Amino acid sequence: MPTSAEWLVFLGAATLFAIIPGPGILYVLARSLRGGRSDGIRSTLGNGIGALAHVAAAAVGLSAVLAASATAFTVVKLLGAGYLIYLGLRALLDRDHLPVAEPVGRRPRPGGSPVVQGMVSELLNPKTALFFLAFLPHFVHPDAAPAPLVFALLGAIAVAMTVVVDLTVAVFAGALGQRLMGSPRWRTRQRVASGLTMIGLGGALALAERG
Repeated sequence: MPTSAEWLVFLGAATLFAIIPGPGILYVLARSLRGGRSDGIRSTLGNGIGALAHVAAAAVGLSAVLAASATAFTVVKLLGAGYLIYLGLRALLDRDHLPVAEPVGRRPRPGGSPVVQGMVSELLNPKTALFFLAFLPHFVHPDAAPAPLVFALLGAIAVAMTVVVDLTVAVFAGALGQRLMGSPRWRTRQRVASGLTMIGLGGALALAERG
């Protein structure tokens, strides 16, 4: 287990990792504004499941293959980028035919299940896997406790902190979206903004270099 000083370093770094805007936060923001608070919370859940899968893979050493293989990194990176771009294009092409007076909560969910989409987009983000693989081993001491167990514990803590931040974004962004969704013009702007955000995230992921 980490020492007292290492716990402070770990928690500080994990906090920065959680609050610095990245693909996860921006994805939750886009889904919250597009589909309301409920979609944002479900997207957060999906992101968290995907991130925990990366932690589990790293704990058993599977992510080491991704870190060592430029080909594997490129394939996963392009799959993730393509999926985000697909979601963005789908949002741009989605037309809202519902009457203005229909409540937000009764509108069909845009673009499919936010949980599944959040999970897939996070699973296909190799930067998440490489972050855990590069960051967590500094706080693991195999002579003090089983390395996979400590790795999984620290990873779960980092993911939990990220989920808390994402939930905060979902709650506030979703509330704003629910107030303004009564305007057809606002719905159109939000649909376009959400689509462009996800396309931008896909482009950024496609250009990401191994670090």
